[in-house]
Amino acid sequence: MLKVTNTPKAPAAIGPYSQAITCGNMLFTSGQIPIIPETGEIAQGDITVQAEQVMKNLNAVLEASGTEFKNVVKTTCFLADMADFAAFNAVYEKYFVGKPARSCVAVKQLPKNVLCEVELIAVVE
Repeated sequence: MLKVTNTPKAPAAIGPYSQAITCGNMLFTSGQIPIIPETGEIAQGDITVQAEQVMKNLNAVLEASGTEFKNVVKTTCFLADMADFAAFNAVYEKYFVGKPARSCVAVKQLPKNVLCEVELIAVVE
């Protein structure tokens, strides 16, 4: 059975998708970009500022789904510029202390011209 996650503490979907879906004990999130949920605006600043907002959004989805960062098993990270890799990692490692499996790629462009996007898969206990 599939369970949809929808929390106002994370940005609403801007298309025909859910913030996350739980299937059994596995959570699959949609990519989170640095939108501030309360305003709908993009967090203004460099990759550090935007990555922090992405992590806050992911945390809200994880909490609403009944899990947390320590239960993440896989992430996929998208960067607008690979020159931001080290600064992005500095934020990332504060949250993903369990060191889940990860892919990180640079892409030509992200929605709303943001600097990063992250999706993840986690276990729901």
